[in-house]
Amino acid sequence: MRTLTAAGAIGAMALAVTGCAGTANGAGSAGDRLEIVTTTTQLADITSELVGDAAEVTSLLQPGASAHSFDPGPSALGALADADLLIVNGAGLEEWLDDTVEASGFAGTVVDTSEGLELLAAEGDPHEGHDHGDEAEGEEHADEAEHADEAGHEGETAEEHAEHGEFDPHVWTDPANAILQAEAIRDAVTAADPEADIDASADAYIAQLGELEEWMRASIEQVPVDERLVVTTHDTFGYLERAFDVQVVGTVLPSLDDSADASAAHIDELVAEIRETGAPVVFSENAIDPQLAATIAREAGVELRQGEDALAADALGAEGTPTGTYIGSLVHNTTAIVTAWGAEPLPVPESLS
Repeated sequence: MRTLTAAGAIGAMALAVTGCAGTANGAGSAGDRLEIVTTTTQLADITSELVGDAAEVTSLLQPGASAHSFDPGPSALGALADADLLIVNGAGLEEWLDDTVEASGFAGTVVDTSEGLELLAAEGDPHEGHDHGDEAEGEEHADEAEHADEAGHEGETAEEHAEHGEFDPHVWTDPANAILQAEAIRDAVTAADPEADIDASADAYIAQLGELEEWMRASIEQVPVDERLVVTTHDTFGYLERAFDVQVVGTVLPSLDDSADASAAHIDELVAEIRETGAPVVFSENAIDPQLAATIAREAGVELRQGEDALAADALGAEGTPTGTYIGSLVHNTTAIVTAWGAEPLPVPESLS
């Protein structure tokens, strides 16, 4: 198949076909429209905003679905068979992709939006084998970080990922990464259809992503660094943690994959760590059953945020809801996290409302 960027090694996700965007005037297979398929709901929304009415955009991942447990069916194969561009997250998210592309007969261009991003190395359960009451804990974590750097993993690209193991694929939790992804999508669409008139819509949307990053940073900075403590359902927010000086105290599921199990030892360690650090809230996520998160919150004596207050992690919410767009999901998540810290985020700019 043709590729604009390195496809990399791609890991498991949940998937169902939904259409986005409308008519198009590009050079695609159906009525001279450019046909674009994206893997995740975040990429579907970003792509739709970039191209406006210049292409037809189809998302394979359904709103609210898990991104780690899909077996592609006929609808996914049919969508790919007709596509000119396939926009993927990369960084280890879509493990099913190679077999699905081959089975579908897809002959278009794969655009790996993780190419060129500074990726975080994946880590195992931080509680496993650790005594969190031990004064040497900080040294142990420092040794782990040093080992990761020595191994050359930190900052590797998706292409290098294929050679050196797994990375955290949840790149969209940092809007600076989304800006780079948007630029890669814009360039790919322009290369595929030079007649597509997307400059104005792409420039406007990328500017919005810049405003989103500024608003998030200013809102988070209302809270002292040592009070920016977050407990989430699975290991989704590493890029948010790195970009905004947020501390992820722990996760209900000790994995980048939301289908992982949590041992009794892990649960006990997490409850103890919540109590020790004073993290005020356990956040459930929109694609994961909140039952275990509720148990941990109850045992730790802290609040559980679930339902409409859950974080939009691996997938956007339904169309028309506050988390139904990429920008809306990050505004929602930031508001939920900052208010959990007892502060108020800055007013949301009108351009992001």
